[in-house]
Amino acid sequence: MPPNILMIVADQHRQDCLGINGHPFLKTPNLDKLAETGVNFTNAFTSSPICVPARNSLLHGVWSCKHLSIANADTEASRPAIELPTFTQTIKNQGYNLSFIGKWLGGKAKSPQEFGFDDYIPEGQYATWRAEQGLEPRPSGMPFFGYDSHITPQQSRLYWGASQTIRKLEEQAVKDQPFLIRWDPSEPHLPNVVPQPYADMYPPESIPPWPSFGDPLINKPYIQAQQLRSWGLDGWTWEKWAPLVGRYLGEITLLDQQVGRVLHALETLGIADNTIVIYTCDHGDMCGAHGMIDKHYVMYDDVTRVPLIIRWPGVTQPNRKADDFVIHTIDLAKTLCEMAGAQAPDTFQGESLIPTLKGTGSTQRQDVLCMYHGNQFGLYSQRMVRNHDWKYVWNGTAEDELYDLVNDPAERINKAQFLECRDIVRQFRLRLHEWMVQVKDPLDNGWIRRQLLENKKI
Repeated sequence: MPPNILMIVADQHRQDCLGINGHPFLKTPNLDKLAETGVNFTNAFTSSPICVPARNSLLHGVWSCKHLSIANADTEASRPAIELPTFTQTIKNQGYNLSFIGKWLGGKAKSPQEFGFDDYIPEGQYATWRAEQGLEPRPSGMPFFGYDSHITPQQSRLYWGASQTIRKLEEQAVKDQPFLIRWDPSEPHLPNVVPQPYADMYPPESIPPWPSFGDPLINKPYIQAQQLRSWGLDGWTWEKWAPLVGRYLGEITLLDQQVGRVLHALETLGIADNTIVIYTCDHGDMCGAHGMIDKHYVMYDDVTRVPLIIRWPGVTQPNRKADDFVIHTIDLAKTLCEMAGAQAPDTFQGESLIPTLKGTGSTQRQDVLCMYHGNQFGLYSQRMVRNHDWKYVWNGTAEDELYDLVNDPAERINKAQFLECRDIVRQFRLRLHEWMVQVKDPLDNGWIRRQLLENKKI
């Protein structure tokens, strides 16, 4: 029988917030173990550092400029994706049973069932379950990070979501049909309202500032400093930030514990050896880096770099690190089709990760592209090209950015206007144009070509 597939797609999980990825004290034993028994992709990047565009790219296997769902709901650019083939329908046509649990696309997007899922358990059902238990509603609103004093960890939304996933695994384990089960928890997206002991698991005084904290944002686009004002964060010291970061880390450990429960269920049900497990997220989170919160209008690694772990029993060798440049949403879409024994639709724009998983090859990419289009504070076109040494950010209506990742991994110094970096900027602009042509970016027009090909950009 073809392999089963279990996908866990978290929300706003920073790549550096895993023990296996080098965090000095964060406890993620279950995800670390998953990486030790599979492949840990250390250079995975999102196609767009925002929920709905990234999740639509995973679903449709194309860039956000292709599916056109470029912003979240309740913005001036909110709209569902256009009609395109999906990896879900492709897998369903191979005889798979598909289940979705958790956070869906929202807004005016079609339902999971319309994309081929047989079962859908929306995350909103947790609020109903919570009320039925006689519990107070989950805290929300400002401040973004809080303490849920009304529940135990076993009554948390994460525990509930893991339980729904386990129940679905139990249902499918007795059937003679391959399955894909996808669990998309909202965590660790703010607000991080976590129960004890996770709320106080990481005391603020034990948390050092991010290397980028204190960035004066000199020679950077105006909108970055404005972000601090828009969120009411200008002037915040690390003493104010540290409790918030502690709750974020606590929620990741709570998430890790629930992932462990799900992985244990695979073992006890006797289906672990024929089930591919994928853990990733849509994008990262600033969480105080550069003094910012959430995401939007920036292309720092804090939001563009993502965790990606894949275990395929009998195929992946244990404890492997892959440093391939991966654009995880569009690459996963194509890879999932091939895992199920299907041909990916011709419209898909990603590359297969199968050679890397088998240890027979790699993506051969020397750099990655990322794009952003704006959100609640208005439209704002950005494109990023990043290799191992440098990152270039083209800002359509602001100054460009260039970061020396070798000597300035925290991305504090924008060198785009440094005279000694003129040739580097010129080469990146040429490379960006190549990317835009390759992915059929509609911003590849005469005005933008002049900026990039003739180097006429601030």
